[in-house]
Formats: sequence, C-alpha cells, structure tokens
Amino acid sequence: MARSYLPHTENDIKAMLAEIGVQSIQDLFNDIPSDIKLKKPLDLPRALAESELVAHLRSLASSNANLQDYSCFLGAGAYDHYIPSVVDHIIGRSEFYTAYTQYQPEIAQGYLQALWEYQSMICSITGMEAANASLYDGSTAIAEAAMMACSTLKRKEIVVASSLNPNYRAVLKTYGKDLEFKINEVSFSNGIVDSESLDKFISKNTAAVIVQHPNFFGCVEDIESLSNHAHSVGAYLIVAANPISLGLLEAPGYLGADIVVGEGQALGLPTAFGGPYLGFFATTEKLIRKMPGRIVGQTSDFEGNRGFVLTLQAREQHIRREKANSNICSNEALCALGAAVYLSTLGRKGFREIAELCLQKAHYASRRLSELNGCELVFSAPFFNEFVIKLNKPVKQVNKSLLSERIIGGFDLSEHYPELSNSMLLCVTEKRSKSEIDKLANVLGAIL
Repeated sequence: MARSYLPHTENDIKAMLAEIGVQSIQDLFNDIPSDIKLKKPLDLPRALAESELVAHLRSLASSNANLQDYSCFLGAGAYDHYIPSVVDHIIGRSEFYTAYTQYQPEIAQGYLQALWEYQSMICSITGMEAANASLYDGSTAIAEAAMMACSTLKRKEIVVASSLNPNYRAVLKTYGKDLEFKINEVSFSNGIVDSESLDKFISKNTAAVIVQHPNFFGCVEDIESLSNHAHSVGAYLIVAANPISLGLLEAPGYLGADIVVGEGQALGLPTAFGGPYLGFFATTEKLIRKMPGRIVGQTSDFEGNRGFVLTLQAREQHIRREKANSNICSNEALCALGAAVYLSTLGRKGFREIAELCLQKAHYASRRLSELNGCELVFSAPFFNEFVIKLNKPVKQVNKSLLSERIIGGFDLSEHYPELSNSMLLCVTEKRSKSEIDKLANVLGAIL
C-alpha cells in the first residue's frame, strides 16, 4: 500500500533490500514465530485523505468545551490568562524550540542569556536572591524545596498547610515516603493557616513550614507572621506563590520567606490539557549551592566580553545520584523561555495591571454572586482572584447546568475537603469580561 508520508519509492525499497540481502520486507520478520504473527488486517477504519482526516478531527474537537467558545471560571492550579502572540512566535523559533540542554555555552549563548533573564525576573518578582532555570512543575518544586530544607538542616519533619494545593500535597507525600519525612498538616481557619494549630506541630525538629500564597482557596496568608513562627524554631519558610499575584502583593522574600516556589503556567503558558508546565524555584544566596536543577550564571570571557554558562554545579549532580542535591535531571527550558518573553512583554507596569484586573474582576464577581439566594461567600479573609462560595445544591449538578450555558464552572472542593460540601472554588482572571461575570451570576441565580 502506498503511503504518501514515506519518501521512499519502490526502486528505493528494492535497492535497500538488495543491499542487505533479502527479497522482500516480509523477509525482515522471518525470525518471528509464525504462530504469534497477526494473520489478518488490523481492525482500523479505512484510510482517509488528508483533507478528510482534518475534517474528521475538527468534528471530534468540536465536542470539547474549549476556552475560545466557553467562559472559564475554573482555576485551582491552572489559569486562563491572555497570552500575547509574541510568546508563541518566539518559543516556536527553531533555535529555541529544538534546543535541549546548554552544556556547550559556546554554541548556546542566546538560550543561556534568555534563561539568565528568566532567573533574574523570577528573583525580581519573588524578592529572592537566586533562582534556577526551572523545574518540572509547581508540585515537584514544592517537593524539591522540602528535600532541600531537610538535607540542609538535617531534620525530617515538615509542617504543611492543608490550604496548600491538594495535588502539591500528594506529590510531597510521595517524595517523603521513601525519604522517611514526617509530614504534619495544619488546619485552616477562615480560609488561612490556623496559628494555634501551627503551634501544636512546629518544633525544633521541623525543617520547614510550607504554605501557599494566595492559598488554594485564594486567600492571602500572613507571610510575615508565618515566617516568624518558622524561624522561631530554626526552620525554613517555603512559600508556593501565584506569580501573577506578585504584581500587587509584597514579594514573599521581603516578608521572610527562605524559599519561594510555584507553578509558572500563568506566565504565558496555555492550560493545554495539563501541561507541559513550569516549576519556578528561588531562594537566598545562603542556600544557592543546595538548590536543585540548573543555574545559569553571567560571566566574561578571556577578552572581557559578557557571556553565560551553567554554573555552581558539580559533575556528580548529573552522574552520582547519591551525592547530588537533587535527581531532577531535566528542566522546562522552553516553558521558562515562554515565561521570560511574557514578563518582558508586559514589563513592570503591565504585570501590575494584569494583577489589578484579576483582583478587581474577582471582587466584582464575588459581590454579584453573594447577592444571590442560595449562594454565600465561605471565607471573609482577603483574597486575590479566587474565592469560595457555598451553594444550596451539589457543585457537580450546578457545573453541569452551567456547562449547558457555555460556562465552565468552579472547582468542587468537596473532592478534597469533605467539610466544604457544596462549596465551589471560582477563579476570575483578566480575560473575564463584565458581561461574562454578569452572565455567570444570572445563570447561577436561575439554577439555584
């Protein structure tokens, strides 16, 4: 059967078979026992012409609820922000798109500089002194931060806020199991860390206190107070930050955080069915040599020209697992480049404006929804662009009704927090218009 996507002609195939001394392609499989060979055609539909295939795939895709045709109020770790077209244009260039690891600086100066710029911008928004050139995602960044804290302080206990993203906590537990970490979860009160509960778990054996800011419920934590709690027993404070919120909120590094990590998807990456995403990781200069992953440094060559290299990494980081700071052996360089282009495109002013729009629109939405019968705000703590509402009907049922009106509803918190039954976590980004928010309120009011 002719295959249009293969470049070989019949004469090409005959020449190759003659060169290796066989008569036909089937002869290549003579060593496979005949009783395990398939003796009938594969049960596949007929072949389609390219135009037919494109039409078929478009038909299948039209059954999906996509973010171009639906209003999305779902966050909980992945966010629908506007992505300037320049981001995709830059990361789609072949010199960036096909590059992997910049081990040879003499031929990778452009990529190394871009990653150095990325690190510099991450330091700027987090208030930290050093950042790496990215990790897999937010959850592994949390786990790596915990490992770094435990190995540095030679302690095995970690205190984690239950208001940390449930997926992050699950990954942390997976990492901690084999490393024999003792992980204590601190309850929340009015949506933020309960200080009395924290005092019960924190001790001289604690390596780190891990919180999210704003947390999984969208509430803003008191980072300075949590930092004082952690430092009172010599532990580190690890903050998982929403990077967009840092356009408005004080950087965690200026409030006493020792390690700031998080998910960088909001910085110019699409939701994309779950990835690939980007874990950012920043810390103090004191801890830089314990930081996992690659670090790009700025230097000068023998002629005094500015240059960039991978730095502060012993070779065992890559080949001697037992001596390595981390066994992360890859990074998300293309995603980090996308984040760098996004932040560069916005600039300081644009970055702040995006955060302000998220804040203002989320608070407008919360006011509209809190006026509905059968709907109330669960927490009164300050929030950024996510908030929790309690409904008089199951969230799953409500979301199904919303979807029929081309609205993607919020996250059902009862999946991870049984005490928050009928509670929905809603997200409002700068992309949501006033008319979309008003439609959500009107449709939700009719449903309830």
